[in-house]
Amino acid sequence: MITIRKTSEESITALTSREVESQDVTEVVAEILADVKQNGDEAIRAYTKKFDGAKLAELHVSEAEISSAIQETTPEFLAVLEQAKQNIQQFHEKQVQRGFITTDEQGTVMGQRVIPLEKVGVYVPGGTAAYPSTVLMDVLPAKIAGVSKIVMITPPNAEGKIPTAILAAAKIAGVDEIYKVGGAQGVAALAYGTESLPKVDKIVGPGNIFVATAKRMVYGLVDIDMIAGPSDVLIVADESANPRWLAADLLAQAEHDALAQAILVTTNEELAQAVQVELQAQLDALPRKEIAQHSIDNNGKLIVAKDIEEALAIANQVAPEHLELCVAEPFSLLGKVKHAGSVFLGHYTPEVLGDYFAGPNHTLPTEGTARFSSPLSVDDFIKKSSYLYYSKEALHTVANQVIDFAEMEGLSGHARSMRVRKEEL
Repeated sequence: MITIRKTSEESITALTSREVESQDVTEVVAEILADVKQNGDEAIRAYTKKFDGAKLAELHVSEAEISSAIQETTPEFLAVLEQAKQNIQQFHEKQVQRGFITTDEQGTVMGQRVIPLEKVGVYVPGGTAAYPSTVLMDVLPAKIAGVSKIVMITPPNAEGKIPTAILAAAKIAGVDEIYKVGGAQGVAALAYGTESLPKVDKIVGPGNIFVATAKRMVYGLVDIDMIAGPSDVLIVADESANPRWLAADLLAQAEHDALAQAILVTTNEELAQAVQVELQAQLDALPRKEIAQHSIDNNGKLIVAKDIEEALAIANQVAPEHLELCVAEPFSLLGKVKHAGSVFLGHYTPEVLGDYFAGPNHTLPTEGTARFSSPLSVDDFIKKSSYLYYSKEALHTVANQVIDFAEMEGLSGHARSMRVRKEEL
């Protein structure tokens, strides 16, 4: 049973520590990247057979396969996907940036252009679960940004098939090309290009340690969104919270991954005790009990804080991926939250709303990186380019200042570039 701990007895650092994944796969991933770079599709097929058990003649997912997936998906779930798409689009459309231009009377023109990326690769995990939500969350902001081509990769099962829900979500989101490839080899294919897969400008989407390591290693050749670690949730709760609901929210996060972290910080010890009982009762009925049990046993925390200010201080130190404010007056606390990927306000806004349906992106900074990074957004699929124009008169006005600046830095060639123009003005 998970232990209840108090801030009066332990440091915040000790209270919130988590089991970390210490496996170093750098050498293995480096070999995979080099192999795919040199041998292309041949290497992809070999790794797909080795890791996924699938022998593939064709890596590309055909239109017939996509149509079949749509037919096999229930109309009810297709309607859910369409409504989620609408919610996600409405939220992300408000993130669209515009360029600007400035002028003055002397004849200068300066501005900034907002330009969408041309080609983006979206990685959708396979393994123990299918994630059509990840398809929507990662593809729709790219579509809104104006990305020309979106290439999705996801690992096949042993029969060489992709889950129908994944393909249905990809069709609804507007993915241009889909390939049956996962792991570090998939990241390599997107970074370098192969006979079948195009080289992209950016790779987004979560994955296991091999995928995360591969993304880190190809960064610079291509851009990436973030290095996603195990998921986490921190719940701040007062006496008005429902212990059954809190336990369910903690387990919803714990069932993701044995390394996931679920923390409850409350000002009420009786509430913590009630959640403790509920956790065990609900665990016993959970299909993914083994995963969730490991997460709760090793990384789960029930913490009693002396007051709500201390509870928020703990939340800000942890900088959680997901922060639930299960309190009577959640909006009164929102302004005090400094570090969180996404904040869920009140008793009727569980984190699972954000996972699937509400609209804000569920691709969020993990492992405390909310201190300096942000959720995936339309901004991740654009770049900015500045431009400037000076008239003859405007250049003459500033020529001496630019020459002085260049000479101060010892760059006489820079100074000459300006001086030769000044001499003829």
